[in-house]
Amino acid sequence: MNAVFCQSCGMPINEETQFGSEKNGGRSEEYCVYCYEEGEFKQPNMTVEDMIDLCVPFMKEDGKSEEEARTILTNFLPTLKRWSGSSKLNEPVIMEKEAFTIIGMTTRTSNANEMTQDAKIPQMWEKFYQQKIFEQIPNPSGTVTYGLYSDYLDGVNGEYSMTIGLQGSADASLPEELVAKAVPAAKYVVFTTEKGPVVQIVIKAWQQIWAWFEQSDFTRAYTGDFEVYDERCANPLEAQVDIYIAIK
Repeated sequence: MNAVFCQSCGMPINEETQFGSEKNGGRSEEYCVYCYEEGEFKQPNMTVEDMIDLCVPFMKEDGKSEEEARTILTNFLPTLKRWSGSSKLNEPVIMEKEAFTIIGMTTRTSNANEMTQDAKIPQMWEKFYQQKIFEQIPNPSGTVTYGLYSDYLDGVNGEYSMTIGLQGSADASLPEELVAKAVPAAKYVVFTTEKGPVVQIVIKAWQQIWAWFEQSDFTRAYTGDFEVYDERCANPLEAQVDIYIAIK
């Protein structure tokens, strides 16, 4: 038989005994026996992040490093049926934007690293607000906060710079720990998240964005992508965020 992939964990299903079952006792055509039984998921409250954690050890047994495994799963699992509908993105729009500058704090990280206990981005956000880094930014062009992804090493799989800050002047005199990041003029696909707890909706949105690009005719430019946190994020439990993805 031709192999199919479980639409929950992504496991190749090569044998009849590996298929899950439906309520009527028939074979599930989409899910494996480890994820699905009698028409229900065995772990109905599992998130895609939980599934990644569960699958990584099996991929390491097959010779992948943890970083490689997490990158592959982070890109692949959101394309599967169980997870592709787990968040609601508004229909994206195409928009062109002139060049501008973000002033803020920055670090180097990767998607794989952000799926581990050594994730840097949550710590950056905590520091940005707890230490009021935004108050150190000279003459900002507004109060909108940006999360900028730039200086990509190898697209979605490699390292990138994460900068959290406000829009400002490239010529500004900056405190030692702040940097100015130039965002070039570009064409963007702009996604708007659902409303909800800010961390959760942004993580879900990125999963959907990766899946969306897998199926679209657009190609990412990796010249600089950014999240926009404006007045809609005043209540972090009922926030809504725009995410701009540069395209060629």
